[in-house]
Amino acid sequence: MPQVVPMSRCLGVLAVSVATVLAGCTGESRVQPAGQPVATVVANPLLKGPAATPVRSPDQYRAIFITSRGPFTVEVTRALAPLGADRFYEMVNAAYFTDVRFFRVVPGFVAQFGMHGDPDVNKAWQEQHLTDEPAKASNARGSLVFATTPEPNSRANQFFINLVDNAEKLDTRGFAPIGRVVEGMDVVDKLNTEYGEQVNQMRLASKGNSYLRAWFPALDSIVSAKIVTGSVATP
Repeated sequence: MPQVVPMSRCLGVLAVSVATVLAGCTGESRVQPAGQPVATVVANPLLKGPAATPVRSPDQYRAIFITSRGPFTVEVTRALAPLGADRFYEMVNAAYFTDVRFFRVVPGFVAQFGMHGDPDVNKAWQEQHLTDEPAKASNARGSLVFATTPEPNSRANQFFINLVDNAEKLDTRGFAPIGRVVEGMDVVDKLNTEYGEQVNQMRLASKGNSYLRAWFPALDSIVSAKIVTGSVATP
């Protein structure tokens, strides 16, 4: 599972693993109490996973994220990474990010999100990997990027926002930005950092938000996300 792996805490590899690479080597050591309910009902049929035929996004579009800290807006440019831009567009339109937590916020590095609170929904999207695309923009402060594992073609449903200029660390590692925060970066800077990398991604994948509510109740979350502007897509 993907997630931006910082420094050399786990494997000595600087990668973004969405939920696998760091899953077994975070600082989280608390035991999940028995009997925690796990949501399994998918209310929105669009959440059952990406469409069989990829959704074509506009050439450029903006999405506003309403969070527990306030709103921020990202602008996605399809030319930077067409497959990635299309997937993100589909996820926003499916209301995928509703009640999704910023489960990994590392000061001076990244804010990571994308693992769905319903394990079934998370699994459906996490298993649909995208082919890698070359990086056409730098991992500058505010850039929006897919999290990955060290394995090729591992982009799926996790993302991170660079909190600082991480060009030196990430540009040569294959992390291809799809856009950037254009409004509300001050909101992103305020996301709760108290848990750092303690969340165990394997437990999050299997237990969903019930795990986070029990052990990491102060994590910031996305209330809603929607597309607000978009140019007409070219054929």
